[in-house]
Amino acid sequence: MTKVTCDLSISLDGYAAGLGQTEDRPFGDDGGDGWGSELHAWMEDPDEQKWQMDRLAETKAFIMGRNMFGPVRGSWDREWNGWWGDNPPYHGPVFVLTHHARDPQPMEGGTTFHFVTEGIAAAFKLARETAGDGNISIHGGASTINQYLTAGLIDELRLRIVPITLGAGTRLFDGVPGLNLEQIDSRAGTAFTHVTYRVVR
Repeated sequence: MTKVTCDLSISLDGYAAGLGQTEDRPFGDDGGDGWGSELHAWMEDPDEQKWQMDRLAETKAFIMGRNMFGPVRGSWDREWNGWWGDNPPYHGPVFVLTHHARDPQPMEGGTTFHFVTEGIAAAFKLARETAGDGNISIHGGASTINQYLTAGLIDELRLRIVPITLGAGTRLFDGVPGLNLEQIDSRAGTAFTHVTYRVVR
């Protein structure tokens, strides 16, 4: 049965990115180098890497906000195909929320970025149609995840909680009505705690 998930690294006070995001510092004032050196230190953890790759293999469609896709704002006035190089890790359809139309962008390894201008419901419908029996990931960033949480469309939250505080930035759960969550898994890494919650409806 298809499961709708989100997977996010957050600071102890709930921020997925700091203030001052730029192309040179996509996570802004993130307590590290601006590229997630602290928030995404899990990438140095072999067990967490394997866990992440296994979950990606179960996921057949992805949704992300334009801010996660890249720093280009307004109309698509220059070429930009994401932060991940020629072979992004998704290997499937990725639906990017945007206000500006753009033709689909196929990449190596089976990833194709599709640009959706009709909002979160339209992107979700497309993801449902293409995922088959696979999972759907509301992949980020926090503002996009908050919209889908508010709409009641996420089944499972997979959070890596990092022991730093940022104080400001883009925060998970901002504007989201109260949720009833059931903890179904947890694991301590060397620089984070991974907690998985089921959204109880």
